[in-house]
Amino acid sequence: MFDSPLSASAYDVLGVEPSVDDDALRKAYRLRMRQTHPDTGGDAAVFIQVQRAWELVGTEDARAAYDRGHGFAEAFAPASATAAWRPASAQADTRPRARSYGQPGGWRRERYLTLIREWAGRGVALDDPYDPAVVRSAPHHLRRLLADALAEEATARIVADLGMGYTVWHDVAAGGRSGDPESKLDHIVLGPSGLYGVLSEDFGGPVRLRRGEIVGDGVTGAPIADLLGRMRVIARAAGVRFSGALVVLPDDDIETTIDELGRVRGIPVVIVARSALSTVLRRGASGARSIGGNEVFDVRTRLQQAARFV
Repeated sequence: MFDSPLSASAYDVLGVEPSVDDDALRKAYRLRMRQTHPDTGGDAAVFIQVQRAWELVGTEDARAAYDRGHGFAEAFAPASATAAWRPASAQADTRPRARSYGQPGGWRRERYLTLIREWAGRGVALDDPYDPAVVRSAPHHLRRLLADALAEEATARIVADLGMGYTVWHDVAAGGRSGDPESKLDHIVLGPSGLYGVLSEDFGGPVRLRRGEIVGDGVTGAPIADLLGRMRVIARAAGVRFSGALVVLPDDDIETTIDELGRVRGIPVVIVARSALSTVLRRGASGARSIGGNEVFDVRTRLQQAARFV
């Protein structure tokens, strides 16, 4: 909520313009609290949104941080082949990190930056393409590109914290039409619990399951089927067997934190809230084959030789 390019802003929820002064913002908050309070017939869900919006912009420091763009511009830094990524704010943290290859969200960020400037128009100076006002005024398909890039970067941060027993490849090419970067697997994660293909998404709202597939207002195509298809391409190219498939979504967009669908086309599939991803990767999906001993090194070597990045 509020931290996605696809979501309503805190100002939208409070019913004011981002340029409003502090006094008017406070008055709008009090009005919205009265309008949405459940005791006066308001909607409890909206009431909670109003409270959350005020937490984000109700003080000078919080509002300044929010207006800087929710971290839209803070891309996950690339990792070298021998050292795991560490955020600039945590250089003193010497804990071992997962081995990481590729650039999470990199293709979508590059595509967003190209298209947002085309949308702004030739000759228009776009000083900050991540400015919240610019992002939220852009067409849906551009905001979706940025939202998915942020989702992939969030997954990358979670996997990095799992430790040196894990290896992750990001933005791995998975066949399709020659040179088509859309045919990619967001992440491949190898650890003691198994080898997983991972899709990180932000559809901009709640989703549900129907006949083994994800559906919702913002969902196009067949995400689970596409994920499994791309995993098959990489499995054949590298000569490996995947233990399971994970679809990672924002916590607010799914009712169940961990929803295990069972086997789909022979592969255990799990829909998981972002906050529960580390739990699933540590314990493994139900029915998934764990990997240990020399097999970990063999699978890692095969993938390292076969992986190509978009």
